[in-house]
Amino acid sequence: MSSGGGHRNGGSDESQRESSPYIELDRAAWAALAAETTNPLSVEEIRSLQGLGEQLDLDEVQEVYLPLSKLLSLYVESAGKLHREQEAFLHQRNPPRTPFVIGLAGSVAVGKSTTARVLQQMLAHWPEHPNVALITTDGFLYPNHELERRGILQRKGFPESYDRRALLRFVVDIKSGKDEVEAPTYSHLVYDVVPDEKVVIKRPDIVIIEGLNVLQPARVRDDGRAGLTLSDFFDFSVYVDSGRDKIREWYVERFLRLRETSFRDPASYFSRYAALTHEQAVAEAERIWDTINGPNLVQNILPTRSRATLVMRKDRDHSVRYVRLRKL
Repeated sequence: MSSGGGHRNGGSDESQRESSPYIELDRAAWAALAAETTNPLSVEEIRSLQGLGEQLDLDEVQEVYLPLSKLLSLYVESAGKLHREQEAFLHQRNPPRTPFVIGLAGSVAVGKSTTARVLQQMLAHWPEHPNVALITTDGFLYPNHELERRGILQRKGFPESYDRRALLRFVVDIKSGKDEVEAPTYSHLVYDVVPDEKVVIKRPDIVIIEGLNVLQPARVRDDGRAGLTLSDFFDFSVYVDSGRDKIREWYVERFLRLRETSFRDPASYFSRYAALTHEQAVAEAERIWDTINGPNLVQNILPTRSRATLVMRKDRDHSVRYVRLRKL
């Protein structure tokens, strides 16, 4: 973590820095952007939001998430102004404004779910947009029986394991301004989509869509044309990043914690892992990472990092070390 604070760059040549399409700020410089803004979350709220094994504290929320929520609020405000000006130009009378949609991507075990929950709570405290919905793409995974039928149960989390048409319809409905939109739910306990159970969001100001592959580019059709994709409807996107070796360590650590907690629930899909010895559990976690989650990161998730509006780079202790923002 840099102690001086300031702009980061990829080289020493001034012309190279100026030609970059990104602004890169170390933690101190980023934290200074909201130094005069009050953190709206209490210690108890922060503790309730942190994920398994993550170190989320007041400093992290104040120095990292408060500036991000302030920046996002500026984007939302600007989008609202543009909406009003566009509708005046088109001579439309009071058409409903569509929600501001934020995509949030990153690897398994990198902490994107915690980031999504913190952002949801932080953004909801801004009076301009109190209704902030959070949807994870897990609910749009094909059910296990369908994954088994397709022979891809072991590729769960890969792009082909999602009902991409349903996911695209969902975000199109959001951006069409529908009063009420439903999304399927997913249970990590039973490791499957929950039949006939829906999440209903009603007239949100902001929608955060969190998932592994939300920044995937459009697929090219057989005729050579590219269709629409989820990220086409994002107003802002965040990629939570870290080194691959670090993420692998975090995954193994999380697996060991789950082995002592939720895996012990007889209803858990992974209850068989509760009886493993420590050495067996480490070996199994490493096997799962090396055969499923690691390849998915390298082949599908990491290549989408450059498509994000903002990248949050984490250090070994899960703290954010620097932020890279695409220039307007």
